[in-house]
Amino acid sequence: MEVVHEKVLDTVDQRTKLVGENRLELLLFRISSSQLFAINVFKVKEVVNLPPLNTVPGSNPNIYGVANIRGISIPVINLREAIGFSPMPVTEDSKLIITEYNRSVQGFLVGNVENIINMTWSDIMPPPKTAGGDNYLTAITRIEDQGQVRLVSIIDVEKVLAEIIDYDVKLTDGVLDETLATQMLGRKVLIVDDSSTARKQVRDTLSQLGLEIVEASDGLQALQLLQSWADEGRDVANELLMMITDAEMPEMDGYKLTFEVRNDPRMTSLFITLNTSLSGSFNQAMVEKVGCNEFISKFQPDLLVRVVQDRLRTLIG
Repeated sequence: MEVVHEKVLDTVDQRTKLVGENRLELLLFRISSSQLFAINVFKVKEVVNLPPLNTVPGSNPNIYGVANIRGISIPVINLREAIGFSPMPVTEDSKLIITEYNRSVQGFLVGNVENIINMTWSDIMPPPKTAGGDNYLTAITRIEDQGQVRLVSIIDVEKVLAEIIDYDVKLTDGVLDETLATQMLGRKVLIVDDSSTARKQVRDTLSQLGLEIVEASDGLQALQLLQSWADEGRDVANELLMMITDAEMPEMDGYKLTFEVRNDPRMTSLFITLNTSLSGSFNQAMVEKVGCNEFISKFQPDLLVRVVQDRLRTLIG
């Protein structure tokens, strides 16, 4: 099977070079003739020509079929239809972007895959507020191409997947430690994530503990909030039970946010958990490099609650 872009298979070592520099690589593709879309290369396993698909009767309408890729069955999502447009027609240019999110592998049916660009997160902007809360974008950016400035829309894949996969926030029996219930009440947790869907999943999980949730939609916003608290003389590390941050966010990513917090003596001991849909080996390297306390792959409500409870236990002895 032809791999369209070898570069998306970069090694962990190559990818880690971007960390601490607030940089990212975007894979650009089309699902319509007039607009460019993108996802972070870190999420992409490979890009292939669209193989034959098997239909799955009774599946979610956005599941276009199942592809067999080297003996593994991968659900294929018609991305254009999933974000509210008419279904993507299949042509000779159709490609399959195979991604890994939240420990699951899926393929996205798209049109032409253009190229990979290297950018800084400071060049990535949140979508305009006038776009409303139900749009399928986490961010937008602009690139220059042949003397023209083109707008690129970055897909909120977590929102797309949440409408296909049922992410249940119900906790397994025995996970909640009732002896900690009174100690949890009123303690604050800062959630930092550009996806409103991801923030809601964490918020709905932790609200079961009686925690007070503070939210920020990108790393820069979170850093400015923490700095403002420190400027007021507040003990950030004591005021927050922990900060739970995504990795990929506009303006400042979670790695850079962690780096900045660790290098500010007023908040250096803040407990930080990286909570991301990026997978295991890559993020473990990142946790060690930037100094996070914990890493949790989305979406695991039981594990998230265990991390929060363990953190509280260390504080109360």
